Amino acid sequence: MNIPLYISQHFFRSPTRVAVTSFSLLIMAGTMLLKMPFAVTGGNIRFIDALFTCVSAGSVTGLGVVDTGTYFTLWGQLIIMLLIQMGGVGIMTFSTLFILMAGRKAGIVGGMTIKDTYTQTGERKPIDILFDVLLFTFMIEGIGAVLLFFRFVQQFEWPRAAYLAIFHSVGAFCNAGFSLFPNNLMDYRGDWLVNLVVPGLIISGGIGFLVFFDIKRAIRTKGSFWRQLSLQSKLVLASTIILLLVSTGVIFWMEMKNSLLNLPLNEKILASFFEAVTARTAGFNTIDQAMLSNGTLFFVIILMFIGAGAGSCGGGVKITTVSVLMLLGLSHVKGEDRSQVFYRSLTRTSMEKAVSAVFLSALAILVCSMAIEMAEEFNPAVGMGRGKFLDLLFETVSAFGTVGLSTGITGKLTDVGKFILCIMMFIGKLGPLTLALTISNRRAKKFHYAEENVMIG
Repeated sequence: MNIPLYISQHFFRSPTRVAVTSFSLLIMAGTMLLKMPFAVTGGNIRFIDALFTCVSAGSVTGLGVVDTGTYFTLWGQLIIMLLIQMGGVGIMTFSTLFILMAGRKAGIVGGMTIKDTYTQTGERKPIDILFDVLLFTFMIEGIGAVLLFFRFVQQFEWPRAAYLAIFHSVGAFCNAGFSLFPNNLMDYRGDWLVNLVVPGLIISGGIGFLVFFDIKRAIRTKGSFWRQLSLQSKLVLASTIILLLVSTGVIFWMEMKNSLLNLPLNEKILASFFEAVTARTAGFNTIDQAMLSNGTLFFVIILMFIGAGAGSCGGGVKITTVSVLMLLGLSHVKGEDRSQVFYRSLTRTSMEKAVSAVFLSALAILVCSMAIEMAEEFNPAVGMGRGKFLDLLFETVSAFGTVGLSTGITGKLTDVGKFILCIMMFIGKLGPLTLALTISNRRAKKFHYAEENVMIG
């Protein structure tokens, strides 16, 4: 058997399969490296904890079962940072580009993946896409690292300050909430520089490369800047701004007499804004999540489910997906047969994909929430009573949205509970729709049955 030909025909046939396989190999390689004695201060780490850390880093989630800053050596932390960088930028980018560079056509599904992830037309050369992605990534991360260095150098020696700045800049841009500080970024709650730089990096990584490429093109094109932008970019930018303003206000209002009670006004505003930004995908925190009210926790769950922009480092069902569904619902309420926004009509394909993505995501969360509730039923370490349900649901959605926020129960979960969260992070990073396409038989049917209506609602 011609092995290279077999691999070419079966492995390279679908970008989704390449993405799933690449991510799996990344996790396996990272787990083996973290199991090495040089990666852990104590010389050893349990397999499930190493696996969980690698899945969390590779999926740019940020949930941790051990303290990253003290449990891992410098080499272990560098491995985690590499996994974050590869997970945030490299998996979908390099796997899809690898297919194109191999000289194969990605097919209908592959073409859709490329269009949604990188370009509006899918006609750009792979090397050009790769160059732009890496240039943008390292440029933004470099600027963030320099700005954070000026803050950290006030507390640490410059080599340590530089390392902390780079680690947190990479983590923030890739939307992974791993921090080398025991309290995450809670000690910098009132620091304007940290509270502007880190959210700026998170937003940059969460908007998506497609939007920045489109902005770059619009700037170079004569005419109105806003008119030159694609509908994708307009939806992402408008929805992001609206969601940030609304969520900042909601969190401020719901927590001003709770976790923000004893803080000065400027810290209340900064903490509310930081929470609104990080809740959608990043995982860094300046407020103890365990101190949030039940209402705020549920609101944060909604933000984590929504997530970031399509083709970005972030997770969730994506802000464009939710926007399309809201426009679809609004058009039905108004009695319109088309969903329209910014002088454009949404395609039927976009709406069908949005419905499928939300349905599959909700189904994944429902199943895994039930599973983890059953796994932790008799685990007193995660608490008892009805309140445990909200904490476990929060943890599950955080894993799915690759957010990394936690009420503090991650390290207390049983091995089964940790493994369930690993599955959720895996699904959340690649997307339920991607996994469904990977295992499905995509042969088009040659015939269709007659249509018949059913009652809805």
